[in-house]
Parts: sequence; structure tokens; C-alpha cells
Amino acid sequence: MGMAANRTILRIELWHAGLLMVLLGTLAPARLVEPKAMLLGGVFMGINFLLLCYGVAWILTPLAGKGRVKAGVALLVLKVVLFLGLISMVFFELGLDAISFAFGFSTLLLAIVIEAMRSGSSLGT
Repeated sequence: MGMAANRTILRIELWHAGLLMVLLGTLAPARLVEPKAMLLGGVFMGINFLLLCYGVAWILTPLAGKGRVKAGVALLVLKVVLFLGLISMVFFELGLDAISFAFGFSTLLLAIVIEAMRSGSSLGT
């Protein structure tokens, strides 16, 4: 993975963390969101994003170069299954507010849009 891609990923994660903290700081005191659920949603999405970005670069790309695409896809499917299991456990065992979790989850999507607009990237192509 190139230096430019690493910088973009870092900027997206910084936007994500900043947005999450600002939204938590403004919405939690007004009791509009459950802070724990919102923070867990944001952290969950941030970790998932990093694993996806670097997992492709470190695991899938070398495996594809060696003709072992199926092994790479199997690892990606394993990651998805583990994360779905983790998120299910979080909801069923901890009883988190789903709306607050989704709000925290969505801050990464907003961070990606902000970074794309900031860098002048085209979202449609």
C-alpha cells in the first residue's frame, strides 16, 4: 500500500475520531444518545475499517499474487463472520441502544465523505 493511501486512511480515521468526540460531547449531555453505545459503534466501525484497509494490503494482495485468491477470500469472510458475531454479542449481552450505536457507526461514513470532499476526490467515479 502506497504512502498516499496510508495518509488518506489516517486522515479518515482522524476525521472519524474527531467527529465521534464532537458528537459525543454535544449530544450526550443533552441525553440525545447513549454515550457508551455511540462510542462502541464508532470504535467498532473504526477497527473494521482499519482491518479491511490493511487486511487487503497485507493479506489478500500477496495471496492473490501467489494464485491463492480463495484463501484470501476465506480470510475476508472469516473477518466478516467474526465481526457479525461480535456485534450480535454486544447487542444481546450488553443491551445497547441500537440508534446510538448506529449513530456512532455512521460517523465513519461521514468522515469518508468529508475527506473525499476535502481532497477533491470524486465520489461518483
